[in-house]
This record gives sequence, structure tokens and C-alpha cells, in this order.
Amino acid sequence: MWLGRFPFKLGNVNFRFLSAGESHGPQLTAVVDGLPAGLPLTVDDVDPWLEKRQGGYGRGRRMAIERDRVRFLSGVRAGRTTGAPLTLVIENRDWKNWQEIMDPAPGGEPRKRALTAPRPGHTDLSGGIKYDHKDLRDVLERASARETAMRVAVGAVAHKLLAELGVESAGYVPALGGVVSNVSFAWELRERIEASPVRMTDPKAEAEAIRRIDAAKAAGDTLGGILEARFRGLVPGLGSYVQYDRKLDGRIAQMVMSIPAVKGVEIGEAFAAAARPGSEVHDAIYRSDERGWYRATNRAGGLEGGMTNGEELVVRAALKPIATLMQPLPTVDVVTHEPADAARERSDVTAVPAASVILQALVAIVLADAYLEKFGGDTLEELKERVERYRERAREY
Repeated sequence: MWLGRFPFKLGNVNFRFLSAGESHGPQLTAVVDGLPAGLPLTVDDVDPWLEKRQGGYGRGRRMAIERDRVRFLSGVRAGRTTGAPLTLVIENRDWKNWQEIMDPAPGGEPRKRALTAPRPGHTDLSGGIKYDHKDLRDVLERASARETAMRVAVGAVAHKLLAELGVESAGYVPALGGVVSNVSFAWELRERIEASPVRMTDPKAEAEAIRRIDAAKAAGDTLGGILEARFRGLVPGLGSYVQYDRKLDGRIAQMVMSIPAVKGVEIGEAFAAAARPGSEVHDAIYRSDERGWYRATNRAGGLEGGMTNGEELVVRAALKPIATLMQPLPTVDVVTHEPADAARERSDVTAVPAASVILQALVAIVLADAYLEKFGGDTLEELKERVERYRERAREY
């Protein structure tokens, strides 16, 4: 059937969602559609993810105000999804201090806490030009990374679904502020990562990263770093090679690049592989009755030709330093057109540890969607049965 320009498809609906809300508005909201019925789900499956996102050394005062907790307003009954759209809400506790400033009613001129000095590295100026806002708060309230709290909540739901399908994940920080961990990731280190204030595998690198965060705070500066998410237990064949928009690596990259301040993404050893010959890049294929199909190396990061190959998925992202500096850079006021210092909003010295949690959550959303796309099923049991049959077929292929 010809669909013309309509950007949707008829038939099965996969995992999809929309979020809404401002940084200092009353709440963040998301509606998730496409979840199968029968998925066990409680707030205890989501709140620990929100708590992890709020943690990490170098976070600002906002995290001392908010205590993110999710509420389900639809789609869950008696601890299980019903198949109907799932509505999630996270209340902003700081809103009580911003009610007058964020009041949607007409009037209130001149606006309180108006922001007219755009921050270099932020979307203030481009967003103001695009939507013709002279008070750039109308831009930054939605562009704020506060929005990622809701996407982490959605990612927690995706993780719950993936766990039912035999998939587990990890997220950590290989580098922060120029400090590189010398301890390679291992699944056995997950407990150490969760206990680390900067989510690093290496205690020595952790100590130096904390020292640099303290130094950056004293200087009114900010720090970036590298994030990594890993998933194991994936079936081969998620995604597709037949159209550009069905390639899983492209879908993952788009989601990862949507994280505020992320400026680069790679799958596996992508950038290092660009400097090596093919014989040192591609992963040789083996097969045994015991293991089925497998690779001895995983330089491809679990993706080939836009599809999972059954190996561990490795996604890495580069997070630039936060744009809000306590020692602001020069800018130009959008109202007066006079030189000014960039606006200073309450912010973090670094959000790298939190961003690793965000990365882990958002990749899970893409993978949950890919599973539902390939296997479908109105109920969790249908979905699990189809995945298990496919696993057996792929192993015997």
C-alpha cells in the first residue's frame, strides 16, 4: 500500500513514546505505546534507575532538591501491563519555587528570571532564532537535560522487558575529564561500577577524576568524558539491512546523539578500526555444537550490516563539557545586541556519570523496539515463546 509522505506504518505498533514537560514545570510526562500485556511492572522497577541518574560526583544543587519518583497513571493494573498505553509521571519538586515564573496564564510582564544572554555551546541562541523567543527561558526549559529523567524512566521499562527476554546490560565511564581508566570492563565489575561515585572500573582513575572535578568546580569550569553501554544475551538479526531507516546501528546512533551534550557515538572499536587493516578489524566466525555460532573477538561491537550478530553490543559516546559555566564566556544579548557574559543557570560541574546511566537506558529503548518489531506479540508470553523458537533456529542454522 502506498503511504505517500505519511511517516507511519499500518499494522503492528512497536515500542514508541512521547515525553513532555519543562525543567521547572510541574512534572515530566511520557506516554509509552506498544508494550505487550502481562509484563510485571512496579515503581520499584523504575525508581532505582532515576536514583542512579541523579547520582554521581560533580552534580549540582538541583539534585539535592529533586527526589525523582515515578507514578503510573495508566497501562498498569495489579502489577502488570494491560497492553494499553502506559502513562508515566515524574513530579518536579522544585516547581514550587518557580510557579510564578512558569505560570502559563497570560500577563506577567516583564517576565521574571528572563534569560537574554545565550550560552555558547547551548541551544539558547539557535532555539531563540528558530522559535522567535527573546526570553531564552522558553528554549532552555525544554532543552534542559532534566528531560532525560523521563527518558530514563522509559528506558527502565524497556530494561524490564529485555530482562524477560534474557538480555542484561551495564553502563560505565571509561574516561572523565581526560582521565582514562586502565581497568578494562568486565561483567564481574558491575558492583564496583555501581558503588563508584564516577561509575569507573579503575580506583586510581576514579581518584584522579574526582580531583579534576574539584579543580574544575573551583575554577568555575566543567568537564566532559566518554560513556559506554553494553548489552549481552541479544539474538542475532535485530534490525535489518534492507532499508536505511531499519538499520539498528543508525537507530542507536540517532537515539544516542539525542542525549544533550553528546557529540559523537561509535559501535565497538569504530574509530580505532579506521586506522587498522581489515585483517585486524573483522571478527572471524566459528561454530561448535556446544556454543553454536560465535566470535573469538568482538571488534564490531555486536553489530554488522545494520543488525545484531549475537555478540555483546558495545555502544560508546563522547559527552562534551556542560555549557553552563560559572566563569561565563563572552556572548551577545539577544535584546540589546550588546556584548554580555553568558547566562549562569544552576548546573553541574560534570554529568558524565549520570549520562552513562542515560546512555544505558536509551539504548535499551531502541533494543526493546527492535525485539517487538521482529517478534511482535500482544502478550509477554507470546513474545517470549517467539524469541525462544528463534534462538533455537538461529543456533541450529
